[in-house]
Amino acid sequence: MSIVLSKVAEPYAEALIDLAIKKDSLKEITNDINIISQFLLNSKELKKFLKNPLMSRKAKQNVIKDILAEQIGDEVLKFLLLLINRDRIGELEGIIEKFLELSYKKESIEIAKITSSVQLTAQQQQKIAEKLKTISGAKQITLALKVDPKLIGGFTVEIGSKLIDTSIRGQLRQISNLLGA
Repeated sequence: MSIVLSKVAEPYAEALIDLAIKKDSLKEITNDINIISQFLLNSKELKKFLKNPLMSRKAKQNVIKDILAEQIGDEVLKFLLLLINRDRIGELEGIIEKFLELSYKKESIEIAKITSSVQLTAQQQQKIAEKLKTISGAKQITLALKVDPKLIGGFTVEIGSKLIDTSIRGQLRQISNLLGA
């Protein structure tokens, strides 16, 4: 996340966290935010539409209500409409990312970004999550998976500020550094 985006996203994400805690609905709001995140991930058209400055606020509000009103709670819907009214809906992805980071931190959940050369099986994911729980001391680990065939084999894990690189590409890089290439 860029510094500028972080400056915009953080206050909105913190405000939503505060609201969730005050209403004792952190899990429900986090679930709603995950639903919105999935919509944005699966619909590039929706993302483009919301970021388009030529679309009116009313049009954006109607689309949000039509698509999400039945699937998310009133607090989150009002929050989205507020973002539209303040012309901040284009920053929604950054706000979501920051909100989830803060929410997971409150619940002692760590997000581990795993990039592998092939799709990991459920059993592999479970073993990695258990190991990462031990390493990080978190109550729960949420895996954010990504496949990158350029790794050749193995995987990389980014958890907090730690980077664990078990990929063949990483091992070749280490050998190259040792040989002074």
